[in-house]
Amino acid sequence: MIQKFADWLVYGIFGLEAKSHLGEAVNFFFYDTVKIILLLLLISVVMGVVNAYLPIGRLRHYLTTRRLYGLEYVFAALFGAITPFCSCSSIPLFIGFVKGGIPLGVTLSFLITSPLVNEVAVAMFLGTFGVKITVVYVVSGILLGIIGGIVLNRFRLERYLSDWVKSIQQNSETESESWENTGTPFMKLRDAWGIVRGVLLYVIIGIGIGAAMHGFVPEGFFETYMSKEHWYAVPLSVILAVPMYANAAGIVPVIHVFVAKGIPVGTAIAFMMAVVGLSLPEATLLKKVMTWRLIGIFFGTVAAFIILSGFIFNMIL
Repeated sequence: MIQKFADWLVYGIFGLEAKSHLGEAVNFFFYDTVKIILLLLLISVVMGVVNAYLPIGRLRHYLTTRRLYGLEYVFAALFGAITPFCSCSSIPLFIGFVKGGIPLGVTLSFLITSPLVNEVAVAMFLGTFGVKITVVYVVSGILLGIIGGIVLNRFRLERYLSDWVKSIQQNSETESESWENTGTPFMKLRDAWGIVRGVLLYVIIGIGIGAAMHGFVPEGFFETYMSKEHWYAVPLSVILAVPMYANAAGIVPVIHVFVAKGIPVGTAIAFMMAVVGLSLPEATLLKKVMTWRLIGIFFGTVAAFIILSGFIFNMIL
């Protein structure tokens, strides 16, 4: 329905050509803007209910006082793998975890894995590349979340959260954890809209950047610089992917075309991981909850792991 609305608005009302660069870019912008706003609102409501019903204080106490030998990062990465969210729509869950006092490294494990691995992308990978490459992709995505969360937790990054998130954390400490004391469903919807409104500008800016890249990047641009003849193909593919924006399911057909044109599988997967996990639109949205320093550390660490994974994939696939 959202796609039909975008098509009607852009091609019917605005009169733009469906196959033109401008038409594709504007259509992408309206489609993803509506989709992500609805997802943000829905997920924010769900997280409000979850925070009201679940004993967040006990969970926080359990995670911060018990020695789990890294299992908390495994659980967070697995939870990220089974949630069908893109990088932007994962942010409300991230906010909910931070609000509940869940350790930042654990929440970052979820934030890394959630856009990389989901059931739709896995199904498409199976149909396109077969079992071996699909298993490598899924396992590497989960490991990336686990290892990335552990490494980032060592940096003690909580001090680099934005003042907005710190304020939410402080307020949440005084709130009751029961549904009756945290307001009616209407109040939950209002609170969810408050979160969406707080990040709405960043959503629009980020999607606008992604739409411009989607509509105006010349055909064959990436194939020229990502071929196996270039030793720098893997790191360059990650750098080129950052301004892009797409979910895992949307980028799989593109990766298939890349591989068919001779781009190594590892390079193509590294490009895909950077597109869905390190997009510039995600960075603009994260600015609401992180300082630029934390965003830089997060992106730099994950990008380094993706580049390393790309080289390893090219050796074993």
